[in-house]
Amino acid sequence: MFNYNKRLQYPVNIKKKDLRMAKYLVTQYGGSNGELAAALRYLNQRYTMPDAKGKALLTDIGTEELAHVEMISTMIYQLMKDASLEELREAGLDTHYAEHSKALYPTDANGVPFTVAYFATTGDPLADISENMAAEQKARAVYENLIDLTQDPDVIGPLLWLRQREIVHYARFKELFEHYEKMFKQNKLPNTNPIDQFNPNIIYNDMNNF
Repeated sequence: MFNYNKRLQYPVNIKKKDLRMAKYLVTQYGGSNGELAAALRYLNQRYTMPDAKGKALLTDIGTEELAHVEMISTMIYQLMKDASLEELREAGLDTHYAEHSKALYPTDANGVPFTVAYFATTGDPLADISENMAAEQKARAVYENLIDLTQDPDVIGPLLWLRQREIVHYARFKELFEHYEKMFKQNKLPNTNPIDQFNPNIIYNDMNNF
């Protein structure tokens, strides 16, 4: 069960409307390197991690990514708040308005809708953790690109914080990869069956200094 804390991980208080930035930022909501894809990828992969350490990490990071979805959604909402139809047209958001009005909808910056094809799972811990390390690096790069597209400190602050979390997640995944690689070389990495190995009655909390 998830415990919901009714506050954002990092405060978001954007005062200046910027529809073009909202159009760019939506990629971290529904794009291939965005937070929604990361959350679903990690929460899906956790079932085939071979030990409690892996299940704990995937559960914790996947849960945090859901909090990042909330941050990105809040930023987009604030950037678009009180926008007129003419302003939406000028920003190239008229096609979005035609389908969704001013509602949030997960796409990338080009308007391509979210798809589960964005997250991969093989059931192989080393392959899946490698995928996750690459995903965190790509997300970091996208945040850096987004920071280049704005001069608003109210936007830059949360983006810098989110970028830093990608770096932390990469480091934790790298540690887990090395842990499993060592087990694999020592023939200590067990075969994992998602039904047999995952016990929903166990609380996995094996992360240190996360």
